[in-house]
Amino acid sequence: MSSLVKKFTESNFWVKASNWEYWPWYLVYIPVYAYWLWLGVRAGTIFFFSAANPFMRYGGILGGSKKEILDHIPVIYQPVTCLLSRDATVADVLNAMHVNRLSFPIIMKPDIGERGYKVEMIKDEPQIEVYLRTVTTAIMVQEFLNLPLEAGIFYYRFPDAKQGVISSVVIKELLTVTGDGKLSIAELINKKPRAKLQSKRLKAIWQDKFSIVPAANEEILLEPIGNHNRGTAFLNGNHLINDQLQAVFDKISWEIDGFHYGRFDLRCASVDALNQGEVKIMELNGAASEPAHIYSPGFSLIE
Repeated sequence: MSSLVKKFTESNFWVKASNWEYWPWYLVYIPVYAYWLWLGVRAGTIFFFSAANPFMRYGGILGGSKKEILDHIPVIYQPVTCLLSRDATVADVLNAMHVNRLSFPIIMKPDIGERGYKVEMIKDEPQIEVYLRTVTTAIMVQEFLNLPLEAGIFYYRFPDAKQGVISSVVIKELLTVTGDGKLSIAELINKKPRAKLQSKRLKAIWQDKFSIVPAANEEILLEPIGNHNRGTAFLNGNHLINDQLQAVFDKISWEIDGFHYGRFDLRCASVDALNQGEVKIMELNGAASEPAHIYSPGFSLIE
């Protein structure tokens, strides 16, 4: 009986059911929908939040161009990014890379999309061809930022205020396993619940490398894209909020005309670099964004 209980408690079903961070977002958001409706009735329109970010379509809740939003951010904070049409060919991507002095790996993503949909790290020309067959919208080709700290800074500022508020910092811990010199990558994945939930997708990516046995203490990066639905752990980084960081994002926000509410998804070299404003902003999310530290393991649904 105990072996059956152990098998059940280690199953993907139980891991998902007992940890709300893995629940479908539309279930978690049920209270938010009710509050949204109530505020919409009071305001006389369900799109009342559009006023928060006038330069974004519907305030950034849906259907906005990522590239168009990115272009409003000062160039110093932008990774090299170009936009290609939905009919782009491999030659078009390679030419864009040449013109913008990009080398592999690169990031490719739809210009319009949510929650990391179709965001991929592309390592060579054949992968470009495969990727282009899977998308039907305009695509962004973006510099891959090989910087160790990935974070999300949630910020808001009232239009008549000189200073805003950083209400959330999330630190993104990419999905990895650490070798012990005995177990294969497949076995290490099965021992780590967060990785096990991704095993089917990871098997398709890693294929024959699944049987490799990493050396003791060797860290294997399973997923380079920092999205929660790909196994990235979202950690509470609110202890990093301080006056210096606040001043950095006050300055950045003031330089984005028509922005007052959202989350900066960025990479940087270190916490010190973050506090100095030495960051590269991969995306700026508006009204649809979340204070993503809430997904930190251990946060209860009530919290």
